[in-house]
Amino acid sequence: MRVRVSLWAHMKIYFAGSIRGGRADKELYFEIIDLLKKYGDVLTEHVGDKNLSALGEDGPSETYIYNRDLNWLSECDVIIAEVTTPSLGVGYEIGKMENIKPILCLYREIDSKKISAMLTGNKNLQIKQYQNIEDINKILKLFFATINL
Repeated sequence: MRVRVSLWAHMKIYFAGSIRGGRADKELYFEIIDLLKKYGDVLTEHVGDKNLSALGEDGPSETYIYNRDLNWLSECDVIIAEVTTPSLGVGYEIGKMENIKPILCLYREIDSKKISAMLTGNKNLQIKQYQNIEDINKILKLFFATINL
């Protein structure tokens, strides 16, 4: 009997979402991370930690966090970024990797606010608008079915 190994079994996913820019969507991040686990290992599960405040992580130094996150960005196969809440860190991560890794940006319009043209005008990024977690599930399914690694 042959054991079938999923194509995604060894995929490493970097999930980016706002921490210091605001934690209003932390529960949504947790749900997205849970969906992403179907496709591989999520290196940044802490982003969805409901106890993580806008002050960030306790313990590690700023330099430690920077170096750790850059290592994870280098190590990952894809980047999924929830960009509804503006975040300098998420923007930096996207800019740093835009020509190197496949990047999917998820957002929902709130109060007629739009995401930056620096994202929507960038042809290196996939930008997908959603309304709810079911939309995100469909978007992720299509993204992972069509990426070329």
